Amino acid sequence: MTILCIETSTSVCSAAISKDGAPIKQLMNREGSNHARLLPLYIEQLLSFARAQALTIEAVALSEGPGSYTGLRIGTSTAKGLCYGLNVPLIPVPTLEVLCEAAKENIKYRLQSTDLLCPMIDARRMEVYTEVKGESLEVKGVRAVVVENEESLIGEAEVNGARDIYYFGDGAEKCQKVITQPNWHYIPDIVPEARFVGTLAEQRSNVQAVDLAYYEPYYLKEFIAAQSHVKGLK
Repeated sequence: MTILCIETSTSVCSAAISKDGAPIKQLMNREGSNHARLLPLYIEQLLSFARAQALTIEAVALSEGPGSYTGLRIGTSTAKGLCYGLNVPLIPVPTLEVLCEAAKENIKYRLQSTDLLCPMIDARRMEVYTEVKGESLEVKGVRAVVVENEESLIGEAEVNGARDIYYFGDGAEKCQKVITQPNWHYIPDIVPEARFVGTLAEQRSNVQAVDLAYYEPYYLKEFIAAQSHVKGLK
């Protein structure tokens, strides 16, 4: 299946085309706050590339969150519009799983079956969106956590003999000062990328498509609007 993939859940904006789960072309920007401007340009370039390669887009895949409220809204509205225009289904995939796929590529030669993965997306201050996953089990499900120590993320009794625990993502760097156990390893520069969205979407391609009219991204927490600091706006 040829899939157009979108990832806008963090400060990184990316889009890609994948075929049968393998990425063909990806465009990405790490500078942040440019999603609304860059994503349409990326989509236009990728659709032109698809036409030149005689590829027919059969679905749109979206990194659904949790993550940035603004980023998720931009990605979702773009994905919905593409699905309506191309008459193809939308395949949402969890952002924390996208992060895990990126980490697996980074540490694949040292990752053991007993190891655990702990993706973290920044939720401001010392709070992160996270989960803890093993090779064949979910140890702790998706949740928002204020990180005070390792036990904030996973209880000692639930480690189940894990040799190493790897934590990563844009919420992980700030947690280094409170995560001190020697079997916890920080992996820098792991970001969610659209090419991994395609890999996960291919695995879900046989799942019933979501209803575009009612689909919303996975915010996890309710959006709370703060008072504007711009003079004249309240």
